Amino acid sequence: MTTVLFTGFPGFLGSALLPRTLRRDPEARAVALVQERWMDRAREALADIERDDPSVAGRTDLVVGDITTTGLGLDAAVRSRLLADRLEIFHLAAVYDLSVAPEIAWRVNVEGTRQVVAFAREAADGAGLRRLQYVSTCYVSGRYDGIFDESDLELGQAFANHYDHTKHEAERVVVKARDAGLPVTIYRPSVVVGDSTTGRTQKYDGPYYVLQLLARQGGTAFMPLPPGADRVAFNLVPSDFVVDGIAALAGHEAAVGRTVALAQPDPPTVVEMCEAFAARLGKRLRVVPTPTSLAGFGIDHVPGVGRLFQVPSSTLEYLTHPTIYDTAATTALLAEVGVRCPTFDEHVGPMVEYFLAHPEVGTAAMV
Repeated sequence: MTTVLFTGFPGFLGSALLPRTLRRDPEARAVALVQERWMDRAREALADIERDDPSVAGRTDLVVGDITTTGLGLDAAVRSRLLADRLEIFHLAAVYDLSVAPEIAWRVNVEGTRQVVAFAREAADGAGLRRLQYVSTCYVSGRYDGIFDESDLELGQAFANHYDHTKHEAERVVVKARDAGLPVTIYRPSVVVGDSTTGRTQKYDGPYYVLQLLARQGGTAFMPLPPGADRVAFNLVPSDFVVDGIAALAGHEAAVGRTVALAQPDPPTVVEMCEAFAARLGKRLRVVPTPTSLAGFGIDHVPGVGRLFQVPSSTLEYLTHPTIYDTAATTALLAEVGVRCPTFDEHVGPMVEYFLAHPEVGTAAMV
């Protein structure tokens, strides 16, 4: 029997992938490793999943653990039971906050991944490891100026924040284990936004800060953007594409050993994205050329500017992000399992409609 271990539950990806994985293998059981402080939320999420799909009811155990500690902080009996079965691991847990303190980012994203990989190696040496499914990010590219291929990782790139840097270091850990023979698939989403059909999302961050800024203004909306924003791509993908891609490739043998760029093959430029947002808000867009350094300084240091714009300065670097993501190999691989990335034009409407209909959604994520 296969046991599927999830980290990062009850976050968005874990909650979406857990039932899909159990449906893929009717004989499998799931174990969700949950921090103690999130256990009540995990129980609620699991109850929702089992109510929506009775076929997976009773097949998931919630266990207390901590990916940053040896043995994942698991009870000895639970650990022994996991290692006695053929194991599949979905490592989804990470700190996603761009402004996170460096010590937290390194502990969770890098040390946590080291501990998960160590546990995967134990499983491989025991009853067997089916696969380690690891979610990274396209932004392991850092600020590489050029085309970044799915197989690229070490190109001497610089990093704008601790999130990108720590996810790069964590992927290095996974790649080293993969190259040593561990069965691994690495998934690299770009900026994830709402569902392509409903627009539903758990949080408003990233490009939603632009939406919020435009929505607060009158019929003519002024958007400060860095020079060259009409040539810089902003790569955003709907959440259902990311879930569909991971769920389908997790059971696809051709994905073993691969790195998958879950990114938009034809992304809009920053200006095109802002124009699309403004049009769907019923506004005229006026771009105000503003160097990123000047905007960041104003937000962080000039009284009233941060409150006016309500945009974290840490997000501004993505408005000048120089990297283009080559998705050709991923697109071909996804075609084998019937998954296609919706175009920006196809999903921007539901994204804006959901944003307007749900002002209660916040910017916070689980950490």
